[in-house]
Formats: sequence, structure tokens, C-alpha cells
Amino acid sequence: MNDKVTYWVEMSDYDFDTARAMLVTKRYLYVGFMCHQVVEKILKAYWSEVLEEPPLKIHHLYRLAAKSGLIAELSEEQLCFIDELEPLNIEARYPSYKEQLLKSLTPEYCKELLNRTNELRLWIKNRLSK
Repeated sequence: MNDKVTYWVEMSDYDFDTARAMLVTKRYLYVGFMCHQVVEKILKAYWSEVLEEPPLKIHHLYRLAAKSGLIAELSEEQLCFIDELEPLNIEARYPSYKEQLLKSLTPEYCKELLNRTNELRLWIKNRLSK
């Protein structure tokens, strides 16, 4: 694994640990935000492995997966999950969306988000060279 890939994997792992900590401390808005970050960074790790150019400085998960070619390998369920995560990055940043988002981020839903994020993260990690 090259240094760029390792960097993104380590950042994704760190963000996953942060998401778990946010769940424990009941900061549900940030569980969702960090789950998005976990997937974004593991997608950038995959990008760094398969493409010579550096990852785009974007937060759009679908575009990252598409540009890296991973989109063709994702299941329908994984694609739906990426769509579900997408607004958690943007909407967590703006007060007008925050209250609405907080209502949807229940403890149970956040646990599910964390589990599904971990499944996707590990699935992508397994596609990286060791």
C-alpha cells in the first residue's frame, strides 16, 4: 500500500473511531457527519490506489466512487447507503437543516449508520492491496 493510500485509510479509521465516540457521548449529529467522513476518506484511499491523480477535493461520495471506477462494483444496497449518507455532510454544517436532521438521527438510527458505515468501510478496505 503506498503512502497516499495509507494516509487515507488511517484518516478513515480515525474518523470511524470518532464516530463511535460521538455515539457514546450522544452527539448524534456528529455521528452522521463522521460516518460520511469515514466513507469519503476510504473512497479517497481507493481512488489513490487506482488512479495516478490525487483525489478531487470534494465531499460527494457518488462522484468519488464513480470517478475511481468503484461504482461498478457496488451493490444496489451500498449505492442506496451512499445516497443516504450524502446529505449528512452538508446538512450538518448549516443551522437551517440542523434541527430537522437531529430529529432523524435517533440513537437507534445512529447505531445502524455506524454498523453500515463499518461494513462499507471494510468492504472497500478489502479491495485495497495489502
